[in-house]
Amino acid sequence: MKVMIVVTHLLGTGHLSRALTLGRAFAELDHEVFVVSGGLPAPQLDTRGLSLLNLPPLRSDGTDFTRLLDQNGAVADLAYFAARTNALTQAVSSFGPQVLITELYPFGRRSLAAEFKSALKAARDLPRPPVILGSIRDILAPPSKPAKVTQTDEVIAEFYDGVLVHSDPKITKLEVSWPVSAQLASRLHYTGFVAPSAAPSHPDGIGQGEILVSAGGGSVGQPIFQAAIEAARKMPNWRWRLLVGGQDANARIAELSQMAEGSSVLLETVRPDFRQMLPLAAASVSMCGYNTAMDLLQSGTPAVLIPFDDGKEVEQSLRARSLSQLNGIEVLNSSDLTAGSLANALEHVISSVERPPMTEGFDGARRSVDIAVSLYEASR
Repeated sequence: MKVMIVVTHLLGTGHLSRALTLGRAFAELDHEVFVVSGGLPAPQLDTRGLSLLNLPPLRSDGTDFTRLLDQNGAVADLAYFAARTNALTQAVSSFGPQVLITELYPFGRRSLAAEFKSALKAARDLPRPPVILGSIRDILAPPSKPAKVTQTDEVIAEFYDGVLVHSDPKITKLEVSWPVSAQLASRLHYTGFVAPSAAPSHPDGIGQGEILVSAGGGSVGQPIFQAAIEAARKMPNWRWRLLVGGQDANARIAELSQMAEGSSVLLETVRPDFRQMLPLAAASVSMCGYNTAMDLLQSGTPAVLIPFDDGKEVEQSLRARSLSQLNGIEVLNSSDLTAGSLANALEHVISSVERPPMTEGFDGARRSVDIAVSLYEASR
């Protein structure tokens, strides 16, 4: 079966990471997978077994997802958007998918609705139109007005055969963050959580006994890194490793290195072996994106979560609140983040009752494949 996944990550790399995990699950069962990515390149992510097309990349201007910047940091113009749309529709027409999956759209990425709709129409015009599925995480950004819900329902009714919800409804139902109409409910397929297989501990022992501080693959998290450097001075007996992402990572590391002089802090760019380091760490400090939450649950590592809440973002706060009921996890709101509050939270989670790694409920990618295959076979 020929499977195309269309995804654009605008701030961090979580959307792309999840899409690639889904794609690898199809590829492992010998399906041909073509991922079209519209965000900035993320070479640290695993694309093995997949074909990947990078559109002219976009990123958001901070948390303003309506102001989109090109690869040079300039506001993207109409010609730039047209080039993306042409490349995407040509990819649909030439590849001829039997299953087409759009990540997040139409529940988000409304600023890119024109290119997504062009791709959907191109798919529908194929001699044998594909099964079309949406792919969404456990918690969405709640709609700011009813019209957005209505528009989403209309797009789903026109184009989509189903929506893959990467959650366990016993833990988090879509209704927590998004109004679910009767029409939408009839198209929902809960898959369980999408995550790679639990990572074994790093073969070289990297990360052993360290406090790992991360903020995803994007250019955010500087306040977390700054607070961590100051907290390290309050906890001098621990080795700290800060993993900085984004295109400007080297410049940010240079700035942070001046702050970190004389401390037990190691600064690096994000690493592809992060998941292998995590089980060995004394504790993790991070935001609370979907993929980070999965990694923490699978590793059992004590964690302090500082959910991303810039602008009107509430998704990570909702997720962090649910995780805080578990042993060894504490939540700090960004407004409460200081060196002292971070050090206190870390000391608490490190001394907490051990939380065993979770081993079940992470087969959402494989279950997504089963659902897609079933819908495809039923359509023929």
